[in-house]
Order: sequence, then C-alpha cells, then structure tokens
Amino acid sequence: MLGPLLPVAVLDRPSVGRRQLIDGIRWLGRTGAPCRDLPPVYGPWQTVYGLFRRWQRDGGWS
Repeated sequence: MLGPLLPVAVLDRPSVGRRQLIDGIRWLGRTGAPCRDLPPVYGPWQTVYGLFRRWQRDGGWS
C-alpha cells in the first residue's frame, strides 16, 4: 500500500532502505525527539524529515 509513496533511489547516493526511513519516522513519532536526535541506524535525519514533511503536506498521513 505504501509502495507508490516511497522515494525512488537516486544514483550516486548511498542507499537507505525504505523500511529504515519509515522506521525512522515511526521512531520520531513514538519518542517525540527532535529530528536531529534520530539514531544513525535510520539514515540521515534530513532524509527522514524530508520524507515525513512531504507525506504530511500531501495528506499521506491522514
């Protein structure tokens, strides 16, 4: 169901698993921590935050 909403890999960048990004968003929501405190296991915080904001603006979370 989430497949079409997930980002497509961009060349010349290290791949972060889609599951990792979603888990990062869930971790932020669960803990209420600032994005910059995201553990590195979930990928760069900027990528996780950008995905979250894009889905929030598009209504993907409603």
